[in-house]
Amino acid sequence: MVLDLREVDETQVAVVGGKAAHLGGLSRIDGVRVPAGFCVTTAAFRRVMAQAPSIDDRLDQLSRLGPDDREAIGTLSAEIRRSIEETAFPDGLAAAITGALARFGDEAAYAVRSSATAEDTPTASFAGQQDTYLNVVGPEAVLRHVSRCWASLFTDRAVIYRLRNGIDHRAVHMAVVVQQMVFPDAAGILFTADPVSGNRKVATVDASFGLGEALVSGLVNPDVFTVRDGEVVTGAVAAKHRAVVALPGGGTQEVAIDRQRQEQPALTEEQVVRLVRLGRRIEAHFGRPQDIEWCLVDDDFQIVQSRPITTLFPVPAATDEENHVYLSVGHQQMMTDAMRPLGLSMWQLTAMAPMLEAGGRLFVDATRLLASPASRAGFLEMVGKSDPLMRDALDTIVDRGDLVPTLTGDGGPARLPSGGASIETDPAIVTELIERSEASIAALRRDIATVTGTALFDFLLEAFQEHKRILGEPLNMQAIMAGMEATWWLNDRLYEWLGEKNAADTLTLSAPGNITSEMGLALLDVADEIRPHPEVVAFLRSVEDDGFLDELPKLAGGTEAREAIEAYLDRYGMRCVGEIDITRPRWSERPSTLVPVILDNVRLFEPGAARRRFEQGQQQARQKAQEVVTRLRALPDGQQKADETERMIDRVRTFIGYREYPKYGIICRYFVYKQALLDEAERLVRAGVLTDREDVFYLTFQEFHEVVRSHQVDDGLIRQRRDAFRSYQALTPPRVLTSDGEAITGAYRRDDVPAGALIGVPVSAGTVEGRARVILDMAQADLEAGDILVTTHTDPSWTPLFVGIAGLVTEVGGLMTHGAVIAREYGLPAVVSVLDATRLIRDGQRIRVHGSDGYVEILPGSAAQEEERR
Repeated sequence: MVLDLREVDETQVAVVGGKAAHLGGLSRIDGVRVPAGFCVTTAAFRRVMAQAPSIDDRLDQLSRLGPDDREAIGTLSAEIRRSIEETAFPDGLAAAITGALARFGDEAAYAVRSSATAEDTPTASFAGQQDTYLNVVGPEAVLRHVSRCWASLFTDRAVIYRLRNGIDHRAVHMAVVVQQMVFPDAAGILFTADPVSGNRKVATVDASFGLGEALVSGLVNPDVFTVRDGEVVTGAVAAKHRAVVALPGGGTQEVAIDRQRQEQPALTEEQVVRLVRLGRRIEAHFGRPQDIEWCLVDDDFQIVQSRPITTLFPVPAATDEENHVYLSVGHQQMMTDAMRPLGLSMWQLTAMAPMLEAGGRLFVDATRLLASPASRAGFLEMVGKSDPLMRDALDTIVDRGDLVPTLTGDGGPARLPSGGASIETDPAIVTELIERSEASIAALRRDIATVTGTALFDFLLEAFQEHKRILGEPLNMQAIMAGMEATWWLNDRLYEWLGEKNAADTLTLSAPGNITSEMGLALLDVADEIRPHPEVVAFLRSVEDDGFLDELPKLAGGTEAREAIEAYLDRYGMRCVGEIDITRPRWSERPSTLVPVILDNVRLFEPGAARRRFEQGQQQARQKAQEVVTRLRALPDGQQKADETERMIDRVRTFIGYREYPKYGIICRYFVYKQALLDEAERLVRAGVLTDREDVFYLTFQEFHEVVRSHQVDDGLIRQRRDAFRSYQALTPPRVLTSDGEAITGAYRRDDVPAGALIGVPVSAGTVEGRARVILDMAQADLEAGDILVTTHTDPSWTPLFVGIAGLVTEVGGLMTHGAVIAREYGLPAVVSVLDATRLIRDGQRIRVHGSDGYVEILPGSAAQEEERR
């Protein structure tokens, strides 16, 4: 139950906890000094927990609480801590601890520190969640503080942290580290990567006088040094008025620092550089950036803790030592959530460009496009149309000049996406493209039906080539680009000639053939079938699972309702939130997801709303076209301008609806792939190879193939991947990431908006004022007429909500992303790419969305007042 720190290393977290395991590993690194000590292992803790009265009942109660049940958590946690502290030590433990203390002498002082099995791991630091006691003097005091450390596993903050991170209270055990106390001249924290920017080549050092407690408790502002390439590049020396020092008889005390010493640096630059060099050695040992607590004693550094920096976004793996600039795919696809390994690998195998994985997200390497003067300007312009913040981040990198080389000569840069030669404005082109795609998908469904086992994976690899051939077909790209380029032409020319902002927003209302906008209107038609049947409506209000469709025929009107819903699912059931991740449950797999939206449509709309809405959009577009053409004819060269504009209006209405179809085709194929893969996973479950068919979601496509071939699976790998996915969900992916690990967000450089307004990208014209509904999960939507949807991102699956809102604000998006296209289709004022919108706008606040000018105003009055007004 007691092990010397020199006997343990980082492989023994289950025995000694994260802190002690890392200290043991540190003690084995050449040139790293760690204060001597020992660890009371988790075996001792488990014996104490087994003896403590009523612990099991209290843990059961604790596990049923939510992280916001603060009062109940406080009461139960206090009871558990008291029970642990009052439980006697297991036989022989006290003697083993006092025996380990004897070699340090009767008057030695110690640091007694918690070391939980879930802390200081790559996915959860648990920093500050359990207790540490400094300058503990004498064996009796050490024993008392060991009990307190055990009990600190159940501090309110530690319990809430576990509840928020989905960690079972019973799965975490507590060891205790007892080390000789260090009495430093200075102490502080070293980050071997910049914790703000993420740059792995930059280290930061915080330093203050005395014990490090003054710094970590916020008692003083520390000196802060930044080091790069072995040199101090910035140094800010703070006025350090207070320090924490050890008392002779035990414990610590705050003391004032002499006035003449307050503004002296706690470390010299030579010491800072030496400390960082030591940190790099520690980082290399553990294989990832570290958060290191250090002490300086007589010009010698001692390390008292090292843990991974868990907040850094991982960097895509590179095969060379060159600099790279990576762009987030999720910000282009309107889905920045973490993806599981099968979803990542399937997107990589079917994407039109090479993609790299990091942190559960995908990135493309833009380095060569930026490095070539021939491609840089066009690439930056294209990125700017899609996401101005990403463009600004790239401009920052290019202007800095320290990361991207300049390529010379021929053949270096990759090609920019292009529609190639222009095509005629002919609706038959769109019809032909859709027919080709649907014929290819039908052939896929037919041919895959009889393929199983390893042959399925060979079949899918060929199917992926057909998938990419359809997407990359020149005519497909030309049709997509024709609609986008016509939109840009109309917006640019009509602003230049008439001062009209975003005129294309109105001119594209109810454009024909937009599969995504049709999907939203079709759900209004489903509501029309259900509305006349009150028994069905009442039943749907109580739906809690996905078996409800089988119950509907038992109700008056239920057969008609079921047929309407199933017809909708036949057409659109392959869609879902986050649909680019094949592992996400589709509407066909989880039809209850649609029930709240259907009920909202029943409540908020009159019969025939879909047809009226579409016809109203058509009429507005026709009126706008007539208006701009009439005004143009009155200008110099007006007839020519009017004729050009009419041609472009015809062109945009011919092709802009098709912009949404290729994604629909991709997702149709994905559903076919997924059904075949899940059938294969089900066969593995029946064969006893897998416990659950969804275990394959944590394998790549290639790994899944190997499991089918060998009938063997690494359960540990699946557990590890599941834990990693959970940790990735807590990370926010950057728009732009460098190979140094630097995350660059970008900024809006505008001075034409009111003070305090939230700036974004104007994507759908108009101004609207209403109640903000901040919704992060479509299934939790509770909308009223006139509400403005505020969310992180919207993919096509959010479209059914768009028919019932008055405006849209998102944190991610650009002019031609799906949410923007559908907002224009439905005539909703919309501003996208508003940084931190879901944090800065509170649910229920009144806001004003300026869809033409690209900003959002938060209006006076609280969310509570708005609710009361309603």
